[in-house]
Amino acid sequence: MRQFLKYVLATIVGLMLFSFVGFLLLLGIGAAFSSSDSKTTVSANSVLKLDLDKPIEERSSENPFSDFGPVRSSGDAIGLIELKQSLKNAKEDDNIKGIYLQTESPTAGWASLEEIRNALIDFKQSKKFVYVYSESMSEKGYYLASVADKIYLNPAGDLEWNGLNAELSFFKGTLDKLGVKPEIFRVGEFKSAIEPFIRENMSEPNKLQVTSFLNSINDHMLVRVAQSRNLRVDSLKQYADKLTIQKPEDALRTKLITNVGYQDELESVIRKQLGVAEKKKINYVSLSKYEQSEKDDAEGSGSNRIAVIVATGDIHTGKNGDNSIGSETIVEELRKARLDDKVKAIVLRVNSGGGSALASDIMYREVELARKAKPVIGSMSDYAASGGYYMLMGCNKIVAEPNTITGSIGVFALLFNTETFLKDKLGVTFDRVKTNENADFPAATHEMTPFQKQTMQRSTERIYADFTSKAAAGRKLPVDSIRAIAGGRVWTGIQGKALGLVDQLGGLDDAVKLAAQSAKLKDGDYKLKYQPRKKPFFEQIMSSFGGDEESRIQAQLGELAPYVKYMKKLKTMEGIQMRMPFELEIR
Repeated sequence: MRQFLKYVLATIVGLMLFSFVGFLLLLGIGAAFSSSDSKTTVSANSVLKLDLDKPIEERSSENPFSDFGPVRSSGDAIGLIELKQSLKNAKEDDNIKGIYLQTESPTAGWASLEEIRNALIDFKQSKKFVYVYSESMSEKGYYLASVADKIYLNPAGDLEWNGLNAELSFFKGTLDKLGVKPEIFRVGEFKSAIEPFIRENMSEPNKLQVTSFLNSINDHMLVRVAQSRNLRVDSLKQYADKLTIQKPEDALRTKLITNVGYQDELESVIRKQLGVAEKKKINYVSLSKYEQSEKDDAEGSGSNRIAVIVATGDIHTGKNGDNSIGSETIVEELRKARLDDKVKAIVLRVNSGGGSALASDIMYREVELARKAKPVIGSMSDYAASGGYYMLMGCNKIVAEPNTITGSIGVFALLFNTETFLKDKLGVTFDRVKTNENADFPAATHEMTPFQKQTMQRSTERIYADFTSKAAAGRKLPVDSIRAIAGGRVWTGIQGKALGLVDQLGGLDDAVKLAAQSAKLKDGDYKLKYQPRKKPFFEQIMSSFGGDEESRIQAQLGELAPYVKYMKKLKTMEGIQMRMPFELEIR
């Protein structure tokens, strides 16, 4: 009887859960279909409210439940491409009178911030206002805020202004304690992606390259901020060196901000600007709502198209994953664009620090084939380094932001000998028989022979030679010139242009214009076609419930999340790799 009641109770609970989930699905499907059939109407005298304190990715992953309370996700990523289009539309929209910007600490790379910042500057040409209110601001947040007409900082808030910092984690001590021995094969003294496993600190070559590109990014930021705030670069450097900005009043005195005040005080200013009574509510329009109002024919079916193929994340063979580049997917998209007579030019947009050497070469080959049929322009986002650069070096032209991280032309292979760990920590031992001398090569459960190690090193050197020779051919430079700036060294877009790795400084819009010019297309004579297509509707619904893996790890582990993500990446490092330094975050 007890078992019977248990099964009955379990069945009832299951039915209730099924009914609840079904109810949510029906509501979400209904909301999604209704939103697809109707656009949000933007009222006159509205203000576009931009909350940029979220992850910013190349393209947004639409959440069908984003406006549905029970399953609304506050962590949905902002699409850089969609955001820039919204700013462009808002500039011409008579109903939008200005922008209320919230940008405390955006989760984005410096090149993405550069594109958003430039889009805000372009918006201001309409003579509409851009106002900022913040309780605190990181340097990334302030970089965006610095273009605003008014910058309000909460009286109890703070503004970070102490220079940029790049910190790397090292795991040699952990591996030593576990008895795990890394076997490293590399070409290039600057190829530092393997250093976390064999060192406890940065090597001198690595410090040299990080110092170089970090100062390049910082110098560019200071120049742009100085221009926007009418300040001197040397004054901004002094404020950082001496930690001058300790409280909001310091930021006001040094003219980094315009006001120390509360949100209601800024809103009073906005009301006056709009001519709205003090007690009347300001008509704010969120980014997600505004995107629903502005659906246009940017991805329409014109006879002339430019295909924009977006590739973001780690590089591997197979199909694209969540925030990863699969060679099979990108090759398919390049091939479709090459064979489509309506597509007159291709823009390959890359945001990647690299990955599989094999996958990178497969995509490079398809870029070469496409370039023989029509212009192919490379566009670099935050990162286009190592394997990410490999993908682009066959393009006709390459466009990078000044603070893009690129280069890292180098190769390495990483294997872990876990024999001691398994024996001493877990009591697991191995024995083997084999038909040939090297039938067990490579292996993770015993030491490789000197001959086997030499073989791995030769393979690494062969792929490096292939990398540099193809880079030289693509950039029309002597191989010796490429090798002089290769060796795994990382550069910024500014440095890359001076060295011949990049043709032009600019963002995705500049790459599209260059593609149009190369295809002899005039403004308004073409439409953009973004590829790969976004996830099908049902996949969006299912992912809306579960969220992506990175978000779940972050939510569960908090500050420990970066280390777990780091270790998970080791699983993807099979074979010879083209990667820049691991998890390099510039703050």
